[in-house]
Amino acid sequence: MKTLIIAEAGVNHNGNFEIAKQLVDKAVEARADIVKFQTCKAENVISRYADKAEYQKVTTGEEDSQLDMVRKLMLTYEEYGQLKQYCDEKGIEFLSTAFDLPSVDYLHSIGMRRWKIPSGEITNLPLLIKIAELNEPIIMSTGMSELYEVDNAVKVLKEHGADDITLLHCTTEYPAPYEDVNLKAMETMRYTFGLPVGYSDHTRGLEIPVAAVARGAFVIEKHFTLSREMEGPDHKASIEPDELKQMVSMIRHVEASIGDGIKKVSASEAKNQDIARKSIIARTSIKAGDVFSEENITTKRPGSGINPMKWFDLIGKTAKHDYKEDYLIEDDELY
Repeated sequence: MKTLIIAEAGVNHNGNFEIAKQLVDKAVEARADIVKFQTCKAENVISRYADKAEYQKVTTGEEDSQLDMVRKLMLTYEEYGQLKQYCDEKGIEFLSTAFDLPSVDYLHSIGMRRWKIPSGEITNLPLLIKIAELNEPIIMSTGMSELYEVDNAVKVLKEHGADDITLLHCTTEYPAPYEDVNLKAMETMRYTFGLPVGYSDHTRGLEIPVAAVARGAFVIEKHFTLSREMEGPDHKASIEPDELKQMVSMIRHVEASIGDGIKKVSASEAKNQDIARKSIIARTSIKAGDVFSEENITTKRPGSGINPMKWFDLIGKTAKHDYKEDYLIEDDELY
């Protein structure tokens, strides 16, 4: 099964539509499957008294409130519609996280048919119900959640019509410390809920999402930006376009290498068997009528003769042919 790779542009356009289009272009160049944004009316989502996260204070300062910060980062509904059309033209799937109910309605009206529920909304019952009732594919991140909270959310989604749910393991910190990643939790969710799982990554670098694919992730989401030097809350914890391209390539290589789990000789290595393996060889000159013994036979390359696993089948038999030193012992000596 091909890994679904989501290039998370998020709000790294800084509220600029032209930058948003550039992010689409870079996701296309990297051969990601989906480019994802975030959609909301800020006042529907954030109280004027809500504080910023610590990483947001570090990256954007403490002067503005969280509400003011997000207002500056949002595009208009019309611009999201234009982005959807631009993605269609470029051949990449448009996805945007809806953080409020009107945004769900708008995104559905422009033809978005897959839904991403972010970690922060996993306890937002009205939003879960509204998205579930659309009966369309859902990808839900589970950062900051205990297993019972994931269970509660999954039950709500299923009870209200959702039947195509993928769970993403996630560590909601920017950047996320490696020691907090806990990739095994992704596997725990797969076993517990019997649902496809994936991983939404906030670590620095590329190795953790690649490792997640090797551990069974069917979806990988990773924040990216045009430049980590840009101003804004998420740029510092994002990868740049060349890194996104590299990550996609690495994931494709890893998923190709996973295989079917059957231990067998591959087509590419079969030709090397005779080169690397050994056969039973004449250690010394042998005359017809001599008895094969550990003194006159040995094992050496190539592997095109008698398999050394038949060593004791040959020992004690009488030679039918003459052999020079280093000659392969012929198969009929066994019979």
